[in-house]
Amino acid sequence: MAGFLQWLDEALGARSPTTATRLAEAVTAALPQADDDTRRLVIAVAGLLATVAYADREYAPAEESRIVQELSRVQGLDDAGIAVIRAVLREHIRIIATVEAPLYARELRELADEEFRLEILDALVDIAAADDEITVAETNVLRATATALGLAQHDYNKSQERHRDKLRILKK
Repeated sequence: MAGFLQWLDEALGARSPTTATRLAEAVTAALPQADDDTRRLVIAVAGLLATVAYADREYAPAEESRIVQELSRVQGLDDAGIAVIRAVLREHIRIIATVEAPLYARELRELADEEFRLEILDALVDIAAADDEITVAETNVLRATATALGLAQHDYNKSQERHRDKLRILKK
């Protein structure tokens, strides 16, 4: 984990990586047996899930519930660990979703193969659709995140098509 915290210090420069450090510490505590790369992946995924959940500047209960569902898929992460991560996300979501989001996307792009990044994109779109509406702000964040993850526009379109009925722009 020292490698990730050192990377955060370098990436954020003079700014304090307090929030990212708290998320990293929460994941480390929740996954003590995991190797560093696994923890880095979970940190990045949790950060991106929060980023999309807060894209419309609301953190809806349905979105938080969906994040919990996604985190429950992580092998070795129990309910107590999810609760700790959930608390950090809830407390620091504004900073995670604005300042730190590019760091998490970069980390995920570096660590994960394309298949995993596509699976994460699907989870991110599912988060945006969790409250039965995908806003323009969420669409913009999802598209930017897909690009940051090294995925193409058609990858985003394919993932978003599953929730086409929830696109706010088409509901008018």
